[in-house]
Amino acid sequence: MPYAFTEHGVSMLSSVLNSQRAVQMNIAIIRAFIKLRELLATNKELARKVEELENNQKKFGEQLTTVYSMIKRMVEEPPKPKYPMGFIVNPK
Repeated sequence: MPYAFTEHGVSMLSSVLNSQRAVQMNIAIIRAFIKLRELLATNKELARKVEELENNQKKFGEQLTTVYSMIKRMVEEPPKPKYPMGFIVNPK
């Protein structure tokens, strides 16, 4: 088991320790726990938004592929015939 305090353990420790330095360290540790909780909440929100974007991309990806292939066909030149059509007057 790791030797670490939980947030509640740190707050309980502050009721026992009375020195100025112990109080300052306790406040710093509690602030670190609060910041960690905020970061976790922010990351969950960010992860949810990224997942939402991925779902939208999958949804519209097939439609975009169809549009791109249609545009590509319109831009490409039609294939030229291998042999010229019509009669040749003076063959060489």
